[in-house]
This record gives sequence, C-alpha cells and structure tokens, in this order.
Amino acid sequence: MRREASILHLDLDAFFAAVEQRDKPSLRGKPVVVGGTGGRGVVATASYEARAYGARSAMSAGEARRRCPPGTAFLGGRFAAYSATSRVVMEELRELSPLVEQVSVDEAYVDLAAGGHDLSTDGLTALAAALKVRIHEATGGVRGSVGIASSKTLAKIASELDKPDGLRVIPAGTELEVLHPLPVRSLPGVGPATGDRLSSVGVRTVADLHQRSLTDLVSLVGQAHGSGLYRLARAEDDRPVVPDREAKSVSAERTYATDLTDLGRLESEIRWLADRVVSRLQGDGTAGRTVTLKFRRYDFTTLTRSQTLPQPVDDARTIAEVARRLLAGIDRTGGVRLLGVGVSGLATYVQGDLFAPAVEPVAAAVEPAGDDVVPDDPAPGPARRVWHPGQDVEHTEMGRGWVWGSGLGRVTCRFEGPTTGPGKVRTFSGDDPDLQPADPPDWR
Repeated sequence: MRREASILHLDLDAFFAAVEQRDKPSLRGKPVVVGGTGGRGVVATASYEARAYGARSAMSAGEARRRCPPGTAFLGGRFAAYSATSRVVMEELRELSPLVEQVSVDEAYVDLAAGGHDLSTDGLTALAAALKVRIHEATGGVRGSVGIASSKTLAKIASELDKPDGLRVIPAGTELEVLHPLPVRSLPGVGPATGDRLSSVGVRTVADLHQRSLTDLVSLVGQAHGSGLYRLARAEDDRPVVPDREAKSVSAERTYATDLTDLGRLESEIRWLADRVVSRLQGDGTAGRTVTLKFRRYDFTTLTRSQTLPQPVDDARTIAEVARRLLAGIDRTGGVRLLGVGVSGLATYVQGDLFAPAVEPVAAAVEPAGDDVVPDDPAPGPARRVWHPGQDVEHTEMGRGWVWGSGLGRVTCRFEGPTTGPGKVRTFSGDDPDLQPADPPDWR
C-alpha cells in the first residue's frame, strides 16, 4: 500500500450494453441484455434499465427473459464494436501515465504517480472528473466509474461505491474507515460460496473479517484464500500497476440452443470460430503455436483437445483444419452443447510452413462443466445466412442498420446509427442479396 492515493481504477459502466445503446438510438433508455440469445445463453452485460428488473451478468438468458418486460432487447455481442471503443478509452488513460494496466476490454488501472500529477485529494478529484468527461465525449456517450486509492484493491472497490458514473477518491490513511463498514462480499474473490461460509460464522462485514485471526481464516477457507482475505481486511496490497499485460491465449466459443449432431454444421462452426480467433490475433499482431478445441457434451461434460504446431500461426484455414482433426477424435454421440476454438503459445511473429504437421502429441483434459459464454458475432453457415439480433447490416437502398429479429426465412432490420435518431423498420427475405453484414458504425 502506498503513502498516497495514486492508483486509478476505471470500470466502464454496463459496457457492452452502453455501446449497443450508443449505436442503436431506439434502445436508449430501454432495457438491453447482451449475451447468448438462445435458451442456453448467458447474460454478459445488462443495461441499468434491465438491472432494475433483476437481470444481471452470468444469469441465464432464459431467466433474464422471465424477469424483464416485453420490449427488452436481447442482443448477441459485437466484439469488433466493443474493441474499437475500448481502444479509444485506453488511449485516454495512456495520456495520463505511461503505466496503464488493461485488465479487460472495459477495465484498467493507471499509476498516476508515474504521470507526475497533483496527488492531493482535490487534484485527484479534478483529474478523475475531467477524465470521465473526456471518455464520455470520445466514445460517443459511454460512461465509466473511477476509483482512486493507495492500492489496486482499494481503487477497484472505490470505483464500485458510486456506480454508475461514479467517482470516489479514498485519501491515504482513511482506507480502513472506508473498507470496514462494507459487506465482506465487496472484497475481490469473495463470491457466493465464500460469502455464505463466512456469514455462517458471523462474518458479514469487512470489520468482522478483520477481527478473525489468520489461523481462523485459513481453517475456514484454506491457506491461499484465507491468507488473502486476512491481508485484504487490513488493506494490505502492494501490487504494482503492470503495463502491457500479455494475453496468454485467444479464444472464441458458442453455446447452442439445441445440441448439434451434424458433422457438417460442426465443421462450419469451427471455421467461423477460427475466423473470430484469427481476427483477434491479427488485430494484436500475434500468432500462436497451440490450437485447442473445447467441446461440451449434452451431459455437460467438457473436454479439451490440443495440438501444437512447429511454428506460430495466424491463419484461419490452418487453425480450423487442426480443430477439425481434433473434433474427429471425439465421440460426438448425444450432441454438442458448446464448441470453442482457442490459440495459445502466443508470439509476435509468424514464420515457416503455415500447415506443417504437428510435432507434439495431442493433449487431452476433462474439466468441470460451467457455462461461461462470451458474447460475439453471428456464425453464418455455408448454405444459408444466420442473422443474429443486434448484428450490423447494410442495405443497398436503406443504408446502415441492425438486425431486430429473424426467423422463418425472414429478417427484420431497423435502419439507424449512433449519429441518427430512431430509424425505420423493414423486413426482408433472409437471403435478400441487397442485405449484407456490415462492420460496426463509426460513432465519431
């Protein structure tokens, strides 16, 4: 923990939903849920209007539909749109300091001491307020919550205290005054299971946790977790801001509304997933040696199969072919609930034969079944287009818009964008040649 409050934490508010509302004027001020849109999908982000009805991240899409009112927009994700907006935000943060640690697409830490700023409480408050305004203007309306404190843990907690659109500075020396009254579940790493276990022994606030000895906590939740909670209750955190965090892997996956059994459809899905992975690899200027296929069975058993190539690759054809070979070695009886493709062993160069045979054996693993689903763009099949709610489109006559809904061979689109008012709705045949998928609109 530092002697001054000099670590800033930014968390963009309901980020995916905020980008959707920016790009789709008819959804502003209305409930929006982003994530898997099928019955087995999982909510990635819910707008604050949807949260008022109980929708939240990690909830099943089916449960969110039951809670939210008619007219709620349930959209699949648009990774390209979120990435473009995130890059603008991160550039704003790098104007403050050379030390920016991006944790995710919508979250980062900044070492303000490395930027030579006024670290008084008034100076930090003014800095954070100006940052929030610049982010809102640069992103076309996305807002974020900022916390500043003497450690990463306290800065993150501070950014959560006044959400949405919050700003909280915790002056050095007041950490425990702010921390101790909070529910113990405010601490990072205290989820429902740990929270229930602590509550069962009377630990409901961080102050209660502070009263427990290290021995008590270790016996209750284990050595590593117990030691971590003991330090957090005392605001002990000396982790530095580490810039340019390197991704260990890049992956894409999809959960399906009905179990897939057709090999042709599975191979089509693999090709699409490989395309998504490669677009991210190339966007970061990286490539990877190890291709992994993730396969969740109808009974929720999850398998992974991996193959390592002699050289790093960033070629979709190569990655898809390796994943297809891995799929051939899996018993598909009963169907597939989830499919994923990933690349690891990342490097910043590509050389050698892009389709050389593998030189290392296939590795296999079984992991507990979960249901984490990252929202992403639709997977068009080879024989027909699959239109996906929220997808960006362009029509020869109507211009730019997005998919409002589809089914029975037809697709309904609303033609509007971030710089227009609410637009017109039109319905077309699903294979209308005048209607094409499009890149995300420019909000600037």
